[in-house]
Amino acid sequence: MTAFQGQELIIENLAAGYGKIQVLWDVSVRVGPGEFVAMIGANGAGKTTTLRAVSGVVRPTGGSIRLGGHDITRATPTQIVSLGLGHVPEGRELFGLMTVRENLELGAAMRPEARAKQAQTLDHVYSLFPRLAERAGQLAGTLSGGEQQMVAVGRALMGRPSVLVVDEPSLGLSPLMTQTVFGALKAVHAEGVSVLLVEQNVGLSLKLAQRAYVLENGEVVKEGTGEALLADPGVREAYLAL
Repeated sequence: MTAFQGQELIIENLAAGYGKIQVLWDVSVRVGPGEFVAMIGANGAGKTTTLRAVSGVVRPTGGSIRLGGHDITRATPTQIVSLGLGHVPEGRELFGLMTVRENLELGAAMRPEARAKQAQTLDHVYSLFPRLAERAGQLAGTLSGGEQQMVAVGRALMGRPSVLVVDEPSLGLSPLMTQTVFGALKAVHAEGVSVLLVEQNVGLSLKLAQRAYVLENGEVVKEGTGEALLADPGVREAYLAL
């Protein structure tokens, strides 16, 4: 799908929050070009806030974020998307009164190269999620939760991202639908896109990730390969109930 290799995403000493409430204190995460990285932690650890800071929705109060060599710490969401970031937000955030196809096409609106190859990318999204081709004219708000998640992932892919950040894609999904969504993420990564995944299914995310970070109270407390963290006794006890 992509016309270029995945870019590097570097988050250094990131601090951020909401008003007077500080959520992130000192978060440093690196996603290498074409790498699949997971970020795990309990609810409230700061995972979603980290992704929102990367995409410009939350303004950092300290530290820096670089995307493919560009400093995006103070950039707007539109500028960040234009540089190659795709964000699949927690909760999907679709336009329920627009059709599946209209929601998908919105994903290509901010990048000239994405608009130029919109038809080609749409075909690719439909190949990843054939059900969306069947539902193309249906209002997004009438879809099942799993189908809506497909649209959310597909919309981000329509921007032809070099870095894709994904927030809780399996939330509320059946095991079968979870496998479908994760299969698409694996396929996108295999094409060279860099992926930063936040996911409540710790076992599944660590099996997929080349490297992973553990967040607690707005700080990175552990990092390593996905395989190493999956075998780590502390991780297994805290997040896998083993």
